[in-house]
Amino acid sequence: MNTKKIVTPLLIGFLALTAMGCNDARTTTDAPDSVDQGTQSPSAQGTQSAMNDAESDTRAKQLESDIRAREQRNDITGGDMNRSDGDLASEVRSKLEANIPGGDLTVEANEGVVTVAGTVPAQDQIAKIQPLAMEIKGVKSVMVKAAVKPPAS
Repeated sequence: MNTKKIVTPLLIGFLALTAMGCNDARTTTDAPDSVDQGTQSPSAQGTQSAMNDAESDTRAKQLESDIRAREQRNDITGGDMNRSDGDLASEVRSKLEANIPGGDLTVEANEGVVTVAGTVPAQDQIAKIQPLAMEIKGVKSVMVKAAVKPPAS
């Protein structure tokens, strides 16, 4: 068996994981600190900044690439269904960030159960949260506590 074929993807996955290893599973700095915190209206400046970043094709491709790299690493190590809570929360957050522009969401995971809270700009985006989160291997169920942010006055 050729060890280069195994070591290279493992090394790439490890580097990607350490580079993206973040315990703060929020889509923006304005998102709530936890899923138990109430929803709040984000600042206009923060929302615009998040929208510009999330709508960037480069950012979306980067997030999808990060998710694929993590899944490939887990496929190689055989841990694709036995994932750490931090990995699940981080991957779900990345998936939501890439697909729900303008959302201020917090993601927590506990033994495969993912909870998403915060705000999104439109009602139809709330319906997207659960199916997007379920695309991540290891997610068993999704609780959505998100709300539509009220219009700016």
